[in-house]
Amino acid sequence: MPERRTIIPYNPKLKQFARDLRNNSTKSEILLWLRLKGKQMKGFDFHRQKPIDHYICDFFCNELMLCIELDGITHDDEEVQKKDIIKENRLNELGISVLRFPDLEIYIDMENVIRTIEIWIERKLGEV
Repeated sequence: MPERRTIIPYNPKLKQFARDLRNNSTKSEILLWLRLKGKQMKGFDFHRQKPIDHYICDFFCNELMLCIELDGITHDDEEVQKKDIIKENRLNELGISVLRFPDLEIYIDMENVIRTIEIWIERKLGEV
């Protein structure tokens, strides 16, 4: 019998906001998306700006229960960092793992970002 997908709650009011974010992506989001889209990441399907609970994940893979967040300069703010912790804790409660990368890392060391994601997937699948 095929494995059932986990139903993840989301706030329907976030759908339009998520669409707006997809249409106004940051440069780092665009660069990472070019490496994640079309099941390029070990055959897994990622989505951009995915509403989950009362949050939006920059990138999300349902099969892996993985959220990838890109942190721009606004994440240097202490209040934003506190909100990030609350968001990450809630996602963890839902069984979702979170990988975070600063924008700068996307620009200067994309290969390491990709390798970090690949290693996370390999460990998740028990390949390492």
